[in-house]
Amino acid sequence: MNVALPSAAVENPEGLVVRSKSRVNIMSDNLQQLIDAARRRPFSEGEREAQRRSFAYGNTKIENDLITREMIDEADERIKAEIKGR
Repeated sequence: MNVALPSAAVENPEGLVVRSKSRVNIMSDNLQQLIDAARRRPFSEGEREAQRRSFAYGNTKIENDLITREMIDEADERIKAEIKGR
């Protein structure tokens, strides 16, 4: 598909249209720094639990529109209680 680009626009190696190459490099460098920092940052137990519940909600909501976040929270609490009781 050929599209006419504005005169100031360029296409970078990834095929993204941007205003200038210098802005792409700055954005890529800044994004890479943020990604690297995120990889080194440890998750707290609370953050890990929130992420797990969010994942469970998102995946079950796709299959069943009646699922609520409260149902996920209740199920997680029951499972934790069962595991603790073993």
